[in-house]
Amino acid sequence: MANTRKSLKKLRSIAYSKQKGCCYYCEQPMWTDDPLELSSKYELPLSKLKRLKCTGEHLVPFKDGGSSTKKNIVAACLYCNQHRHRRKTNSTPKQFEKIVLHRLRHGGWHGLRLVVN
Repeated sequence: MANTRKSLKKLRSIAYSKQKGCCYYCEQPMWTDDPLELSSKYELPLSKLKRLKCTGEHLVPFKDGGSSTKKNIVAACLYCNQHRHRRKTNSTPKQFEKIVLHRLRHGGWHGLRLVVN
């Protein structure tokens, strides 16, 4: 039976809550419906916050047989989600997380380092 895509909205919402609103990879706070709250809290322009929009991320990509189940879906910011799948070499979610956190510690990645209380 072929895999079929289904909406990730409910699974993304569950993951977002479980992760306390932070990205699975970069551990930065995300927004779901309206970036204004995050913008005012961290005093950032809305243009920079686009990259922190919450998305549903397949740990095992759909194209590789991953399913849309609670176990395979995490909440990831748009920036991390897009960049994980643009990499020339495949990496596991944990390998990708290490890369992201290393770059963040050294001032790189998406250029945002928000202090989460």
